[in-house]
Amino acid sequence: MKKALSVLLTAAMAASMMAGCGSSSDGAASGTTTDNGAAAGTESAGAAAADGAAFKIGGIGPTTGAAAIYGTAVMNGAQIAVDEINAAGGINGYQIAYKFEDDQHDAEKSVNAYNSLKDWGMQMLMGTVTTTPCVAVVEKTAEDGMYELTPSASSTDVIDNDNVFQVCFTDPNQGTASAQYIGENKLAAKVAVIYDSSDVYSSGIEANFVKEAQNQGLEVVAEEAFTADSKTDFSTQLQKAQSAGAELVFLPIYYTEASIILTQADSMGYAPTFFGCDGLDGLLGVENFNTELAEGVMLLTPFAADADDEKTQSFVTKYKEAYGDTPNQFAADAYDAIYIIKAAAEQAGVTPDMSVADIGSALEAAMAEISVDGLTGDSMTWQATGEVSKAPKAVVIKAGAYSAM
Repeated sequence: MKKALSVLLTAAMAASMMAGCGSSSDGAASGTTTDNGAAAGTESAGAAAADGAAFKIGGIGPTTGAAAIYGTAVMNGAQIAVDEINAAGGINGYQIAYKFEDDQHDAEKSVNAYNSLKDWGMQMLMGTVTTTPCVAVVEKTAEDGMYELTPSASSTDVIDNDNVFQVCFTDPNQGTASAQYIGENKLAAKVAVIYDSSDVYSSGIEANFVKEAQNQGLEVVAEEAFTADSKTDFSTQLQKAQSAGAELVFLPIYYTEASIILTQADSMGYAPTFFGCDGLDGLLGVENFNTELAEGVMLLTPFAADADDEKTQSFVTKYKEAYGDTPNQFAADAYDAIYIIKAAAEQAGVTPDMSVADIGSALEAAMAEISVDGLTGDSMTWQATGEVSKAPKAVVIKAGAYSAM
């Protein structure tokens, strides 16, 4: 049965805005596949997996290719949660076996990864990471009755089926919330949008941003599109935005294209405020990009690594120690995803000997009953549509780092 798609922000989101707000292998050594839990519990988790007495959670996302920053962060963030849970006794007394497959942000490869994980014995899917591959995979999980929780695929298309839920905000909600934030904080009067019309993530956010901008009294002076076949030269789009007097350019796009736009804007002497969504998270890691050009860039995100609460700092410390890098929003989304699966599994009382479909049905029902305090939101709950209800936040890039606003 299809879900009714919601395109409105939850009350919590509105209130927050008003306040201001490679290839995989069989071993962990590769960094893309892990079949065990915490380092100290490796043998017990491995044995549990061998005799079937473990929950097998699969993950899918890009760990190579242009979107690798997203998938690698998800893979690593989830691993930290798996390690913690296994060290604390697992889920309902059973360890977690966790395996992640690379899909290179490609729909066909993502379906192949799903089939590979099914052969491994996957019982629940944490993925996929990006939207287009996720749209392809959700039809497969629906056919199998498998529970699916995506940390970061934000299109409403991915939650058409009752078995799929999101940790991230939907595209409509990101577009609406961005316009509200810009309007309510009086960041600009005239705005331009540069978006990828060939990408459902980008075009979905853009449409709702423009709609809400009118409600916020913002004048959208330029709506400039590009496609996957024309994403290396943005001089025409930038020139139109500049000529129209846009004080702010909204970028509902991914970080690679955003880095090119910032570089080209600088070369033509155009210095508006740039504002984006979660796709910009990763901008500071683009190879050969002058990160000084990102100074002052703002983006909506539910996670800021410099937040001073104990939960965030513990996660950031563990992530840096394990991977030598600062976690981004996608790592935090995945960390929360594993704990959300744990909460639903405990609410439902599922065990590893149940069928995939029975586990899926039980977890689907449990999602309406749980509330989870995570890195990306307190008291997170889920609507029948599969959308998460939590308050968004915004960050600004300062001195080469993301800072909470």
